Amino acid sequence: MGFDLFSFMFIIFSWASLLSMKAEAEAEGIKSARLLDLLIRDYTVKSLDRDLRTGIVHTVTLPANFSGIKVDTVRFRCGSLHRYGAQVKEFHLGSGVIVQPCAERVMVVRQNLGYNWSSIYYANYDLSGYQLVSPILGLLAYNADSDLSYGSPFELGILAREKPIKIDFSNITKASNKTGNWPLCASFEGNGKVTLKKQVSPNVCVATKHGHFGLVMESPPPSLPVRKKISRWKLVVGSSVGAALGAFLLGLLLVAMFVKVKKKARMEELVRRAYEEEALQVSMVGHVRARTTPTI
Repeated sequence: MGFDLFSFMFIIFSWASLLSMKAEAEAEGIKSARLLDLLIRDYTVKSLDRDLRTGIVHTVTLPANFSGIKVDTVRFRCGSLHRYGAQVKEFHLGSGVIVQPCAERVMVVRQNLGYNWSSIYYANYDLSGYQLVSPILGLLAYNADSDLSYGSPFELGILAREKPIKIDFSNITKASNKTGNWPLCASFEGNGKVTLKKQVSPNVCVATKHGHFGLVMESPPPSLPVRKKISRWKLVVGSSVGAALGAFLLGLLLVAMFVKVKKKARMEELVRRAYEEEALQVSMVGHVRARTTPTI
C-alpha cells in the first residue's frame, strides 16, 4: 500500500514538473506576437468554467513564466452584444458592434501584456523613431458555441461600424502630458502594419475592429553633454583664486631665480677669492725663493 501511494505521488509530481517545464519552454521560446496570442487563448480556454455565466468578467490565471501579463475573458450572446454593447476593462464596445461570423455565443479576451512582454512588438513591427509609453492592450474574440474544453476555438472578427471601440489608457500609461507632447495611438495589424493616429481625448484611442493597441511617443534624439552654466559669483571667486594662485607661483619662481642667481654669484665670488689666494700664495713662495742670502 505504501509503495502504491509513493508511486502515485511520484507520478503526480512528475506530471506537474513536466507541465512546468513545458510552460517555461513556451515562455522562453516566444518571439512572435501571434504565437503569444495563441498560447493565451489556450490557457484561457483551459481556465474557463463550463457553467460560466454570460456577461461576467473572468480573470484568467497564467503560468508563472507569463508573469506581467493580465488576461480577462467574458462570454456574450452575439445578439446581446450587438444591441447593448459592453465594457471589458479598458475597452468600451458601443451598441451596434458586430461579431463575424457568430452563430450564438462569443468569447471576448482582453490582454494587458505589461511593459515586459510588450517589447515583443518591437521585434514584430517597425517602431523605429517611436517608443511605447503604455503596455500593449489586446482585444480578441473566439467562437464559444461548442464545448470549449474540446479543441481550440477559432478566431472571430469584431467590427464597430456605428460607434468605434474606445480604449482608455489613463490608468496604465506612463506618459506625462505636462510637457505638451501627446502620445499617438498605435494600432498593430495582423499583417505587420502599424497605424498611428491622434487621440480623441487624453489617453483615449478609438478603433473600428479587434486587435492590439498601445500609446507611442517619438523617441528623443541622443542628448549631447550639456555644459553647466556657471554662476557669476563662482566665476569671480574662481578667477580670484586662480589669480592669487598664479601670483603665488610667480612669486615662488622669482624667489627661486633670485636664490639661484645669488648662489651663482656667491660661488663665483668664492672661486674668484680662491684663485686670488692661490695666486698670492704662489707669488709669496716665488718671492721667498727669489731672494738670495746676503754675503757677510
